Amino acid sequence: EKELTRNMLLSRRYQFLFVHIAKTGGTSVRNALQRYRWRDPYYLPQWIASRLSGPTGHSVGIKLPRHCKAITAQEMLPREVYQGLFKFAFVRNPWDLQVSSYHHIKRERPHLLEDNESFSAFLHRKFDQQREWQYHIDTSITPQRDYLIDLRGNQIVDFVGRYESLQTDFDHCCERIGLPKQELPHRRRADDRAAYRDYYDAEAKALVEQHFAADIQAFGYEF
Repeated sequence: EKELTRNMLLSRRYQFLFVHIAKTGGTSVRNALQRYRWRDPYYLPQWIASRLSGPTGHSVGIKLPRHCKAITAQEMLPREVYQGLFKFAFVRNPWDLQVSSYHHIKRERPHLLEDNESFSAFLHRKFDQQREWQYHIDTSITPQRDYLIDLRGNQIVDFVGRYESLQTDFDHCCERIGLPKQELPHRRRADDRAAYRDYYDAEAKALVEQHFAADIQAFGYEF
């Protein structure tokens, strides 16, 4: 069970696939939908496959990671299976997302920050092209749109909800899947920070605007 919580949330019985972009409310969505995976007749084969994947170094391609891009699922699943799934994801205002990322690292992996590193300094180091900064350290460096498109830039998920309207958009997903509406658990609700705009000076604002230009254009976000 613990292994499957690290995998992409896929249910063949209920025919849905959740593309989990980090820091967009996805943990609450997973917590709400996880129990339906346990009722899935494919649960046991998925669990066995997940257990076998580790010892082989994941070389057999039977594990879709938790924060997997949609294109990976599209390539690994049979075409008719992928097309038959209701595929959905949530996105977040890029400026807000970066503040969330900063606090997450500060709380969970403080050793990755420099001594008393400010948010602005964090962003400059993060987006420095010469940085020593790895994908697995902070997945929020990847544009959110990259999780939702194929190699031609076409969106390959059916619905993109917003963190800013998480409950309403999740209700829509439940309706599409055919599940009863339910209140999302807010297990990672942040109440230890100021409004995200307060973290930015003009230069830091421009850094995010430049790096996430595709997200801002695709999803219509503004500072």
